[in-house]
Amino acid sequence: MKRDFIHVTDYDKKEVYNFLEFAIQLKKRIQSDNEYKPFYGMSLAMIFAKPSARTRVSFETGFYKLGGHALYLGPNDIGIGKREAVKDIGRVISRYNDIIMARLFEHKHMLELSESASVPVVNGLTDYNHPCQIMADLLTIYEHTNSLDNIKVVYVGDGNNIVHSWLNLASIIPLNFTCLCPEGFEPDSKTVELAKDAPFSNIEITHNVENAIVGADVIYTDVWASMGQKEEVESRGKIFSNFQVNSKMMNSTKKDTLFMHCLPAERGREVTDEVMESSNSIVFDQAENRMHAQNAIMLNILNKS
Repeated sequence: MKRDFIHVTDYDKKEVYNFLEFAIQLKKRIQSDNEYKPFYGMSLAMIFAKPSARTRVSFETGFYKLGGHALYLGPNDIGIGKREAVKDIGRVISRYNDIIMARLFEHKHMLELSESASVPVVNGLTDYNHPCQIMADLLTIYEHTNSLDNIKVVYVGDGNNIVHSWLNLASIIPLNFTCLCPEGFEPDSKTVELAKDAPFSNIEITHNVENAIVGADVIYTDVWASMGQKEEVESRGKIFSNFQVNSKMMNSTKKDTLFMHCLPAERGREVTDEVMESSNSIVFDQAENRMHAQNAIMLNILNKS
């Protein structure tokens, strides 16, 4: 049976930890072994309903470095759910390619693509979640801390798809996760309850900046208005003004706290330039690890080593 990667919860606890070790070894190998080409003769179809520089570059370059061919299909090539039924796209693309990555708006389209495709499907992002990003995040934290035990991650901003994936992760491995957001911008309540039901994780959804950040090992943020919300930029700027990640916030954690951002960043809005350029910022390690994490995921679901 084929295996997809649609949610972080498609892995269990043991597989998450195995993934980290595999991704670390893969990262070393890709940098030193030019003959390692496990994707040789294989083709990756990349469906983009929602454009992204990092997602395209990391998937396309990563697949190529391991010997495969990646095909970019933009919004004008495939009108997923509009010009053609999702189930038809899944069936047709599967006839040409060995694996599909899709970056979509609607999560239901990702689920339908997964159901209809006869080859593995990787979720490159939906409005609900962003599992590849969180696996890259986890890899980056692990590299910098050498442990995930009792790590406290504080996400500052909108309760968005990044938050949902962190909450999904907290339902399978022990995490201390806090979502610090303005009132009215909380994450999906069902996803919060799923994470809170896990007896090994501590989950907090709060609006209190001072209390939330104390003891944070990682402070993580994202743009205040994502793609499709750009008409709300001005109004959100006022609502989120007290949630900017700046030096004052970073210095108030009472720890040598790491800073993360999934990019692209709007410097001077959700985060200051000073924090982005600080020695605590691991943003660009995080960005690089998208490629290594995604390669590890694809190798895993294709049963390659």
